[in-house]
Amino acid sequence: MKAVVKVGGKQYIVREKETLLVDRLPDGTKELTLDVLMLVDGDNSSVGTPFVKGASVKATVVDEEVKGDKLRIIRYKSKKRVHTETGHRQKYSRIEVTSIK
Repeated sequence: MKAVVKVGGKQYIVREKETLLVDRLPDGTKELTLDVLMLVDGDNSSVGTPFVKGASVKATVVDEEVKGDKLRIIRYKSKKRVHTETGHRQKYSRIEVTSIK
């Protein structure tokens, strides 16, 4: 069984007992109940308007803060002595899907 859920403005395809990285959730969040946008169970599929009635996904937060890969952004112009370098490292929360109902 698969479901399409919306977390933090982004949509994810999830299965039971699957972990995924989502944008950082507020501190103190331990369990989530997510609304289902689409549900696929074998050959049967249900599309919600906007959510599938009677369907929900339960998830637990495994890690509250996980750091993503470090990005280096370089701005350089040749022969002008212009060189700036900045970096970014996104913060995520790791959640585990416990059940799809």
